[in-house]
Amino acid sequence: MQIEIHGQVERITYTNAENGYTIAKIRAKGHRDLVTIAGNLSSINTGEILKVRGEWFHHPKYGEQVKVLTYESVTPATAAGIEKYLGSGLIKGIGPVMAQRIVARFGTEALDIIENSPERLKEAEGIGPKRVGMITKAWAEQKEIKEVMLFLQSHGVSSAFATRIFKHYGKDAIRTVRENPYRLAHDIFGIGFLTADRIAEKMGIPRDSLIRAEAGIIYALHRLSDEGHVYYPYELLIEECRKILAAEEEDGKITVERELVVQAIAALALEKRIVIEDMSREELKENNKAVFLTKFHVSETGAAHSLMKLRNASRMLRPFDADKALVWVQGELGITLAVNQARAVQEALHRKVMVITGGPGTGKTTIIKSIVRIYGRLGQRVLLAAPTGRASKRMTEATGLEAKTLHRLLEFSPQEGGFKRNEQNPLEADLIVIDEASMVDTILMHHLLKAVPLQAALLFVGDVDQLPSVGAGNVLKDIIASGAVPTVTLNEIFRQSQESLIIVNAHRVNKGEMPFLRFEAGTSPDFYFFEVDEPEKILEKVIDLCKERIPRKFGYSPVRDIQVLTAMHRGVIGAGTLNAELQKALNPSGDEVVRGSRIFRRGDKVMQMVNNYDKDVFNGDIGIITKIDRELQEVAIDYDGKTVAYDYNDLDEIMPAYAISVHKSQGSEYPAVVMPVHTQHYLLLQRNLLYTGITRGKKLVVLVGTRKAVGIAIRNNKPQERYTLLRERLRAPSPPE
Repeated sequence: MQIEIHGQVERITYTNAENGYTIAKIRAKGHRDLVTIAGNLSSINTGEILKVRGEWFHHPKYGEQVKVLTYESVTPATAAGIEKYLGSGLIKGIGPVMAQRIVARFGTEALDIIENSPERLKEAEGIGPKRVGMITKAWAEQKEIKEVMLFLQSHGVSSAFATRIFKHYGKDAIRTVRENPYRLAHDIFGIGFLTADRIAEKMGIPRDSLIRAEAGIIYALHRLSDEGHVYYPYELLIEECRKILAAEEEDGKITVERELVVQAIAALALEKRIVIEDMSREELKENNKAVFLTKFHVSETGAAHSLMKLRNASRMLRPFDADKALVWVQGELGITLAVNQARAVQEALHRKVMVITGGPGTGKTTIIKSIVRIYGRLGQRVLLAAPTGRASKRMTEATGLEAKTLHRLLEFSPQEGGFKRNEQNPLEADLIVIDEASMVDTILMHHLLKAVPLQAALLFVGDVDQLPSVGAGNVLKDIIASGAVPTVTLNEIFRQSQESLIIVNAHRVNKGEMPFLRFEAGTSPDFYFFEVDEPEKILEKVIDLCKERIPRKFGYSPVRDIQVLTAMHRGVIGAGTLNAELQKALNPSGDEVVRGSRIFRRGDKVMQMVNNYDKDVFNGDIGIITKIDRELQEVAIDYDGKTVAYDYNDLDEIMPAYAISVHKSQGSEYPAVVMPVHTQHYLLLQRNLLYTGITRGKKLVVLVGTRKAVGIAIRNNKPQERYTLLRERLRAPSPPE
């Protein structure tokens, strides 16, 4: 039987950002206790007055609830109701204190004043012109966002994306979505093809339309680039797209005709949104066409051309005695270089472009210091850079010279829509050293190489056996495999490093040998293994290690110093569950803001998920939430001493980071690493993943899991192939200028 209840939202206990399902508590007329309501309510706010129509049902775990069928928002009528409504965080610039002052001055007329005479807000204590402007803008935006929400909900889409859509398109949001809903998949972070496709279906766009097929192809290529592919073979792409575009109907799955996909690929190529390149690669046989998103084709061909052009250019280094320089730098640094290290330094002094690769403890940092010191002695300009902030910081500490992230080195400007350093405005340097080069993807490498002046030398330093870049490509590996650039491989572990089980075991894993899982004579206890069979028990052990055992034994901060690394996002020991349980254990209460199903608290460790050039934070940066401002609706996050403010609406860019994927850890080192290793992660257990995880630990590594899983990872030395053509392009004869 349907019922109707009126009440004020006291709190929102759960929201699913994907489908809008929300559970809330309301104080309803005629009910002594708070009433639980559940349904598609994602646009509601604490303090809002609702008229709800629904049905009672009994939840086996949570008891009596009202299943919401329809609801509408009602303007609160009492002063107390208005104060709670305004103080809920609904309007940016009004928190509980400011709401109390506004209602104290205007009473039940407060909402009418904000709507029609906002300048009068200055009559309330503590409100000046700046705050009035903020409140007026937020009130107007809230009304328009509600309109977008209603429009999206009418087309079967969660309103969780409404604010983001409104922020991107402004007043044109509804018109834009009506004209081409597939634009959402390209323009709005978090909205993929499948969501846009649901909107398009509701709007009556045919399943076999060309516009839908084109959107599906672009979506497929983006998804494949997320897996590391720079291009995808033509025939395989057609089959991939047909799977994506297939529709579920009542009478079964409706397939999309091959001819429609072929036609859409041709149309996209004509529009220059994709590039089709003919190839003759033996392993592709008849499948001899490569399909690129245009930006990847431009980047791969551009990177190959720039690298060869740089390699073949003349050096502008004044004559000097390399043997004397080598003797001098060893005395200057108080070291004795090993034979291979000395060769690497001498090669770097003579080569235009060079790669130095090796695992941990093989002396890469010592070589960088030596080369940089010699160039400095010669009066040459040296620039140092790395892909991540943490890697560049380590580089600075090791050399005593400033190192920058690649984005800062190339001076990315959001206002100008790109890197300010390029062919027309090259970097000013005689030597450029790039550390952690295995992390550099195809697009970033293209922009870097464009900005290297022809007279300069370029040195790549990295560990080619680590996981490849998060972005598309396998650049360092392809450069080495091409043979186009001289490479020195370091494989000698130095005595001080031989005392570390972390380094010894990393090299054993890399060679396909089982690591020492018990202490060996003469080694320091920096590597531990706990044999635990069940995933649920592994989860318990990881929490105990992070909360109690490691801090007690080693004095590390559970949040700042200990990093949990995992192979997967899902499952009992995936990043999602680990983060939720570690947050409960390490930071269970305090100031918090709820965004969808995520809770962010002051003191939480979080990670930036996308490059945000306006904020100068990048994918993979880790910080700590230091403040939550309810009035300004902002969250402050400290990234290694730099505080960045996030509007509540930007919080979908961050995620909890007590546990992160091994891929996301690249370029970073942590005092302590805890890593679950279990056959539940069977599909992702690979040698380079285990190797990369172990090498992230600076002073302590703890594996928790089974020997069987460790063995599987070590034996699996066939990482997924990435489709790239950089190696072939570098082997090809250089085209005439």
